[in-house]
Amino acid sequence: MAQHRPFRWPQPLEGQEARIWYGGDYNPDQWPEEVWDDDIRLMTKAGVNLVSVGIFSWAKIEPREGVFDFDWLDRIIDKLGKAGIAVDLASATASPPMWLTQAHPEVLWQDYRGDVCQPGARQHWRPTSPVFREYALKLCRAMAEHYKDNPYVVAWHVSNEYGCHNRFDYSEDAERAFQDWCKERYGTIDAVNDAWGTAFWAQHMNDFSEIVPPRFIGDGNFMNPGKLLDWKRFSSDALKAFYIAERDLLEELTPGRPLTTNFMVSAGGTGMNYDDWGTEVDFVSNDHYFTPGEAHLDEMAYSASLTDGIARKNPWFLMENSTGAVNWRPINYRKEPGQLVRDALVHLSMGADAICYFQWRQSKAGAEKFHTAMVPHAGEDSQDFRDVCELGGDLQRLADEGLLGTKLAKSRVAVVFDYESEWATEHTATPTQQVRHWTEPLAWFRALADQGVTADVVPVRSDWDSYEAVVLPSLYILDEETTRRVRDYVAKGGKLFVTYYTGLSDEKDHIWLGGYPGSIRDVVGVRIEEFAPMGNDFEGTLDHLELTNGTVAHDFADVITSVADSARVLETYKSDPWVGMNGVPAITVNEYGDGKAAYVGCRLGRDGLAKSLPELLDAMGIDVAAPAGAGDVLRVERANETGDVTFEFLFNRTHRAVTVPADGETIVASLAQANGDGTVTIDPNGVAIVKR
Repeated sequence: MAQHRPFRWPQPLEGQEARIWYGGDYNPDQWPEEVWDDDIRLMTKAGVNLVSVGIFSWAKIEPREGVFDFDWLDRIIDKLGKAGIAVDLASATASPPMWLTQAHPEVLWQDYRGDVCQPGARQHWRPTSPVFREYALKLCRAMAEHYKDNPYVVAWHVSNEYGCHNRFDYSEDAERAFQDWCKERYGTIDAVNDAWGTAFWAQHMNDFSEIVPPRFIGDGNFMNPGKLLDWKRFSSDALKAFYIAERDLLEELTPGRPLTTNFMVSAGGTGMNYDDWGTEVDFVSNDHYFTPGEAHLDEMAYSASLTDGIARKNPWFLMENSTGAVNWRPINYRKEPGQLVRDALVHLSMGADAICYFQWRQSKAGAEKFHTAMVPHAGEDSQDFRDVCELGGDLQRLADEGLLGTKLAKSRVAVVFDYESEWATEHTATPTQQVRHWTEPLAWFRALADQGVTADVVPVRSDWDSYEAVVLPSLYILDEETTRRVRDYVAKGGKLFVTYYTGLSDEKDHIWLGGYPGSIRDVVGVRIEEFAPMGNDFEGTLDHLELTNGTVAHDFADVITSVADSARVLETYKSDPWVGMNGVPAITVNEYGDGKAAYVGCRLGRDGLAKSLPELLDAMGIDVAAPAGAGDVLRVERANETGDVTFEFLFNRTHRAVTVPADGETIVASLAQANGDGTVTIDPNGVAIVKR
């Protein structure tokens, strides 16, 4: 496993006590200076103690090449600091100014057809451009030298959301960098040929100079999957290398000041390998925006748990979320009453010690003017700002009660997520385009929550094998090291849940031969010869399969052709004879060493998994002891190292009021009330926090 940088957290301003950091992105350069004092008045009223400044201010800081204007930035940082508000200062390199791109159009990235991304939005730069790197590092140096002794700057915010728009660049710079990356990874061109299986379709290469990015190959054609997987790895690494260059320069000039960059971890946010990136930051920070509709709470909790897993249970920073609607969806739904406060506390419950928003004051012009903010267009006299003030009070109370110093308590169950398995399943020539890795971990997290179990979501390179029970959900790639860990874990008494689409391939996207699931067939005790994808794109095709427990599989099922003597079949399929699936095993449990491995050979979704879990957990010897209605509330615990202080967060998952046991003192209640009899009643979108 990769070595993480030592954990370093932004420290409070001189004379202040450590608090939960609270604030957001602040863009004073968008406003006349007469607004600044009112901003600080409102920040003080809301309990804001930190803002991120300068994220998109390159053109303001360096209006012409080599000419720097720090005067305005000095004034606002001084005002903030004297008001007791710390600054998370950006390197300001996220988007280059017009003078740079006009002088050096070669820094603009190109898409897979060779079209150039023109300036006019943001992130229109090549990660591999030596010219752009030179200019960006000049800016970093100027920023660091100017602010290295500023007492109000507590952290560096390096660039912003790397890869949000420039994840893939197909330019000549990128081509040369990709060739160098392949040379470093594989050593010889023969090793590349082997990894990419270039014997297929006459793709053999004689030299690294013949490696080209996966550019446009014609509509309806299929890119080499090994090459495409490596391209995604390379693209994540190329952006990471750019971040490291900025980080190292800033660290050299301002030693001791912690550095981070904001990730975009969400259930479907899989552009960068954020677990790999997590080794390179002093503290993990994340931007998360809610999923509208019925998955809102669960997806947020899932993503926050994964962020905590990437942070290895060190405190992490919610760098951006929204008070309400965003601006970038086709339909930008509002948040319901109570969700502003509740959503922030979801992240807090999962280990965040900082709650920040995009942004402080809602813009009156520009592409994000309809994105909500802490101070909306309606101003101070608004429900959003009143909720912002309520949240500030809640965070103050929680800090006073001792929440800082606690961490997300370890669950009994880990759900494993793998960025590279997601990338591999994105290829356009797979058994079905309806299956991707990322959806199955979320379904398991939600189904377990329905049983009263709040699982930890952890990266594949973490210590998942230290948990009582582990879920490998559609973990398409199992390399030799992960295979060994799986074997050791179960053999030593672990309880493993494995699903369809797991262990099909190694790290080169070469199929494990001999029947699926490849390298762990004996562990799970089943052998699969072929798949049974389902859909309705042709009339009369199989679009679902019923199981003997009354659940229904959609999209995908394994054709299990043999079961080990040590395995027990829990459920089979029911189908018409001509389908060939009647009586085929669907869910099994196998004894392996001192442990057990369950296999779920089809896509059941959240509801089907929830209905199947009681029998499956019983067969695995896992007693969850869930009381009636346990799935109505998501329970999350933070505890100190000795376990003698615990904060239990209770989130209502339903659209009705629920009354649940609450053992301890209710110290925060939003749309909730303590009943005085050891219970709390929580309304929809409500949360209660109980201290023991």
